[in-house]
Amino acid sequence: MGAIALTKETFHNHIQSGVTLVDFWAPWCGPCKIQLPIVEELADELKGQATLAKVNVDEEAELASQFGIRSIPTLLLFKDGKLADTLVGISRKHTLKEKIVNLVSE
Repeated sequence: MGAIALTKETFHNHIQSGVTLVDFWAPWCGPCKIQLPIVEELADELKGQATLAKVNVDEEAELASQFGIRSIPTLLLFKDGKLADTLVGISRKHTLKEKIVNLVSE
C-alpha cells in the first residue's frame, strides 16, 4: 500500500496517535524522487508499527508553511501528535527505520 497522501483536512487525524513519519515532497524535486521510494518501502515494512505518510507541498502549501518547511524533502517524525524529530534532505533507509523503531519502543 505504501505511504498515505495527507491533506490539511486529514493531517491531524493521522498524526494524533502512535508514530507517524511525514515526507514533505514535490513532483519536480530531484532529491524527493530518491527519498519517496524509501518512505514507500518503509511504509510496507513497518505496517502496523508506524504510519508513513507524504505531503505534496505544491498541493498543500498551507501545511508546509505551518511546519516551516523551507527545503524538500523534509521528513517530520511525530509521536502521539507531537513533533519528535525533523530531518532535512535525503535520509537513508536504515537511519529512518532506526529512528521510527526507537520512537515506537519509547
